[in-house]
Amino acid sequence: MSGTDRAPVADVTVLTNPAAGHGLAKVYTRRAVERLISRGLRVTVVQGESAQESAALARDAVAAGADAIVAAGGDGLVSLVLNVIAQTGTPLAILPSGTGNDHARLFGIPVGDPVAAADIIIDGPVRSIDLGRVGQTWFGTVLASGFDSLVTDRANRMRWPRGPMRYNLAMLAELANLKPLPFRIELDDRTIELDAALVAVGNGSTYGGGMRICPDAVVDDGLLDITVVAAGGRMRLVRLFPTVYKGTHVRLPEVQTFRSRTVRLSNPGLTGSPITAYADGERLAPLPVTVEVVPDAARVMVAPGH
Repeated sequence: MSGTDRAPVADVTVLTNPAAGHGLAKVYTRRAVERLISRGLRVTVVQGESAQESAALARDAVAAGADAIVAAGGDGLVSLVLNVIAQTGTPLAILPSGTGNDHARLFGIPVGDPVAAADIIIDGPVRSIDLGRVGQTWFGTVLASGFDSLVTDRANRMRWPRGPMRYNLAMLAELANLKPLPFRIELDDRTIELDAALVAVGNGSTYGGGMRICPDAVVDDGLLDITVVAAGGRMRLVRLFPTVYKGTHVRLPEVQTFRSRTVRLSNPGLTGSPITAYADGERLAPLPVTVEVVPDAARVMVAPGH
């Protein structure tokens, strides 16, 4: 089990995505920066025009010795910063202003209150956490594969409507095409083969804006939590999804959960296009993928008690 610590913070770099939250990040960043400066911190605000430029700016800040890198945006930006600060010792701070904000939820960072989020950067403890890793890519919350990643694939191809309704429509379309997906799940101590609707691998507990798909996952226990939803009919899957927000789906007979340090996911016998894995809501790679947990891979500024 990893612990928490607190080192003086004097100089932070705020990396912002002004498009996050339909422009909300721009407003929140300004208010948070005003708070940080009023409390005596030196603040550098940077903005990349692309993911590659944003990552380069974050790497520059780490190399320059910033006391923390503040991700001012949604889960995509947080994930980008995690991939820069992993195993560097430089802490991540979060100013949530995206749609899902699952990383912020994981660490108790208040959503909708940039001043309170800024105070955590100054006063909150720093927690050492595990990260999931696939190849050279790190993630903090959940890797998704199956029905949920197919929905994300479809939503990303859609140009209308904007916001959550796009995902709702994508889900309805994928429900119409629902079919069993063959999975081989190779864990530390066993291999499972079955037809499944989805397989989620959690370092953290939530994805999709608070869906507790791996409700018992702990970010510093050195293990990944795996949630497997067996294939079933459309109505069974529709009834299951509301229970995911409470985390009670794991009590249903069609749901199995496992823990493992590593897991390899593949789709033997699948016809058609391969299933794409998404991690932290970002497109990762087609299956097969091998996921491992890396203990103490990152340091994150968290709310007291988280």
